[in-house]
Amino acid sequence: MSSEICFALLITFTVLLSYASLSHGLLQPRRISHGLSESGKYLTRDELWFNQTLDHYSPHDHRKFGQRYYEYLDHLRVPDGPIFLMICGEGPCNGIPNDYISVLAKKFEAGIVSLEHRYYGKSSPFNSLATENLKYLSSKQALFDLAAFRQYYQESLNVKFNKTGKVDNPWFFFGASYSGALSAWFRLKFPHLTCGSLASSAVVRAVYEFTEFDQQIGESAGPECKAALKETNKLLELGLKVNNKAVKALFNATELNVDADFLYLVADAEVMAFQYGNPDKLCAPLVEAKKNSGDLVEAYAKYYREFCVGVFGLSAKTYNRNHLLDTAVTTESSDRLWWFQVCTEVAYFQVAPANDSIRSQLINTEYHLDLCKTLFGKGVYPEVDATNLYYGGDRIAATKIIFTNGSQDPWRHASKQTSSPDLPSYIITCHNCGHGSDLRGCPQSPMVIEGDSKNCSSPDAVNKVRQHIVEHIDLWLSECRGVLRSSM
Repeated sequence: MSSEICFALLITFTVLLSYASLSHGLLQPRRISHGLSESGKYLTRDELWFNQTLDHYSPHDHRKFGQRYYEYLDHLRVPDGPIFLMICGEGPCNGIPNDYISVLAKKFEAGIVSLEHRYYGKSSPFNSLATENLKYLSSKQALFDLAAFRQYYQESLNVKFNKTGKVDNPWFFFGASYSGALSAWFRLKFPHLTCGSLASSAVVRAVYEFTEFDQQIGESAGPECKAALKETNKLLELGLKVNNKAVKALFNATELNVDADFLYLVADAEVMAFQYGNPDKLCAPLVEAKKNSGDLVEAYAKYYREFCVGVFGLSAKTYNRNHLLDTAVTTESSDRLWWFQVCTEVAYFQVAPANDSIRSQLINTEYHLDLCKTLFGKGVYPEVDATNLYYGGDRIAATKIIFTNGSQDPWRHASKQTSSPDLPSYIITCHNCGHGSDLRGCPQSPMVIEGDSKNCSSPDAVNKVRQHIVEHIDLWLSECRGVLRSSM
């Protein structure tokens, strides 16, 4: 190692070691959820409960568990207005967010309900998350949960509004990211239970080695920022060899004994900027530092402290294997639970591309497989081919699903990006259009009330896609009502 690099690293350590205590937070970027936290940004946080079947595939197992849900009926046209079901994904469901779905509910005079995903948040069937208790955690069981809940809730509406004809309200399903995939898969498997689905940033294609993920990050960053990111990553890898604990201390991550776990944290920190519509928060200081021969590690660590930790609450604990091995049911159990779904169904292994990578080569396929084995034991393996065979991947053969993706979002390469009359797909193209831009606006996180698009670099790009969404929902709801009337 050159003396210049050693000197630069040592200066960085001296300047930044004073930042020894960083707050733990709720957002875990290795998952693809959004992590809302401010109570003022929900339409409702009043909890309701439904007794859900544990195993939908067993005729003999009649065990039930409590599943949390929410309802917001302020805009509902009683008694026959549509019901919008917002699917909660791989994290606690703390209420119904006041994003663009609230605008749609006003427009269509719809009620909104939202069901927490089994095992996550307060909807845990067991008191222990040991591997043997996780066998009922799957997207297939989750889809049946949605079907059972939809039937239950429709029957409750019939009673509440004294509907004598017992004709269903028209339903429309919504989801973003993993829950976007569930939204699409629900329309595929239960087309008679929803008039259509919005699948925002929907990761419908399980991917074993997801090299496109980092390739998109590099493309979204642009040449200058990408070069700065690559150099920063090299400096950090060298720094780990010079003074391992000092480097990790810059990120309050000395608890991470495995270097690859730390480097995964480093990679996720940069991903957050592009995935959630804040690219300039990362690229502007890094490019400036590189141009002025400044300290890239210091610039990156400052971005991490002020933005990833200060705004998002990112914590090294998410990457700590002792934490991921913890089988107790807590508010932080989502980390272990999502890894189980990753390690059994969908993979999405964010491995470093062979060439021109901004991610450490230590984050490879073997790293992910070893982590799966460490957390859940031998024999746990992501059945990616089986998942894509069952759902169709990005060649899903369904109708009346709207697919939307942000141009800068690395997850769009696991979504459906080709359009057809039955399955319209839209790419929202702008500088800060990332994960769930159609529902979230810009930035995608922290949350913007009603998904306001004014801070998108091209509001027109977002609004144009939203107009298409409105047109599809309007058409499909009207077609649905025609079928419901004819069946009376």
